[in-house]
Amino acid sequence: MSNVSISTNKLTIGYRVQNTEHSVQTDLDFSLNAGEMVCMLGPNGCGKSTLLRTLAGLQPALGGEYRIQESGVRSQDAKSVALVLTERLSMDNTTVHDVVALGRYPYSSFLDGLKAEDERIIEEALRAVGFDSSTARDLDISKTFFNAHSDGEKQRILIAKALAQQTPIILLDEPTAHLDLPHRILILRLLRRLAHEQQKTILISTHELDLALALSDRILLMTPGQGVQLDTAERLRKDDAFTRAFGMDIFHPL
Repeated sequence: MSNVSISTNKLTIGYRVQNTEHSVQTDLDFSLNAGEMVCMLGPNGCGKSTLLRTLAGLQPALGGEYRIQESGVRSQDAKSVALVLTERLSMDNTTVHDVVALGRYPYSSFLDGLKAEDERIIEEALRAVGFDSSTARDLDISKTFFNAHSDGEKQRILIAKALAQQTPIILLDEPTAHLDLPHRILILRLLRRLAHEQQKTILISTHELDLALALSDRILLMTPGQGVQLDTAERLRKDDAFTRAFGMDIFHPL
């Protein structure tokens, strides 16, 4: 059985403005596997966020195709892909439980509400990101307000929401953008562990070059207007791919 969870074939991504197409990248061909964390690197404006939003179904592809879990894109839904965006969220009077519970909406209805199984999954998702309700520190954390938490804790809560969605694929757009160094390391270590232990495909858009090189299973390196390369960090570095993508020797900036 194939381990491929995302595959693209001559995929063109970009935007349509007033019936005019503006492509950002064309002819993208790559495949991602279950059980791996892939970090997507590249300079600003090369299309990283556009690719994530396209794979998540938030904006249409301009050409080519992509497949999710060996199924056609038309069957894609919130049970296939979870997306964690980089924007800071302000949720006044919203509890941690309510935020994580949003991940269960594809499986429930507003009339029936959450069932016991949903509550179990919410609790397991919080535990998976390091909030254990059996400890004194995290006791009743689900009842606390989302806005009362630090940026690092909020990011872990949003990842818990994605886990509660129980999708085989999680896409994250710069999940460490607002965090200090210890929390950036914590989040990427957490995502790597979740990919390996839960056999999820985790694709992360990031500018954390050093952490991506150290922690990712593979790198999806995007060069402006010239497509992507998918390989290990070591092989990409030997091929001088980072210099071509960023237009400079980023490993020897002086």
